[in-house]
Amino acid sequence: MIVGFVGSGSMAAAMARGLRGAVEAMVFTDGGSGRAATLAAEVGGEALTTNGELAERVDVVVLAVKPAALGTAAAELGGVKAVVSLLGATSLEKVSAAFPRAEVVRLMPNVGVEVRKGVLCVAGDPDPALREMLGTLGHVVDLPDSQFDAATAVMGCAPAYLALAVEAIADAGAADGLDEELARELVVETTAGTAELLRVRHPADVRKAVASPGGSTEAGLEALDREGAREAFEAAVRASLGRMRG
Repeated sequence: MIVGFVGSGSMAAAMARGLRGAVEAMVFTDGGSGRAATLAAEVGGEALTTNGELAERVDVVVLAVKPAALGTAAAELGGVKAVVSLLGATSLEKVSAAFPRAEVVRLMPNVGVEVRKGVLCVAGDPDPALREMLGTLGHVVDLPDSQFDAATAVMGCAPAYLALAVEAIADAGAADGLDEELARELVVETTAGTAELLRVRHPADVRKAVASPGGSTEAGLEALDREGAREAFEAAVRASLGRMRG
């Protein structure tokens, strides 16, 4: 499969890095930023001058432009056969109307796709080859188009929130004498192991298993409660939703 990225920003780059070696070829365009050439050099793809040229070369287009550029991109891409839309706050119906002769799916990946451990919410009906390609990047979840905002606030934004928690815990360890890199390594590997554990155990069960009555973990959880940690994370999700819904 030859994949064309129209737009070469952060999420397109994360997907391209994850797809490196998993697809036949990748080609890229940008709006004049120069990112296409930089990304192509990094992943072994090719930067093209125009979207029209890209459309003639690819099996599927990953549309990663600003929502306002949908109409222009659709006109330039002509008769492409398949489109994967990364456009935020832009319904599957709207993108499908812009590409009436193409198979269109709406996709919301998170940055874990860069290491093939992403979560990818998809609306539409990707054919088997496209679904297999998406599956290379991580865990694919079929989702109604109407639920994309809520899903984005949970899985799209959450890597930043989790990274903040890791950073804070590691910094606290370093402040008490641990080497900074070692502190980060300890927290990152603990996070990875906890994620695997949470696949098979409920979060509340994991908390109970770690927090012995009267122990140090219980003291830490009590401090988090006093500081409003749960409420802060819930507020972050609500704020993300509010911004998306404008």
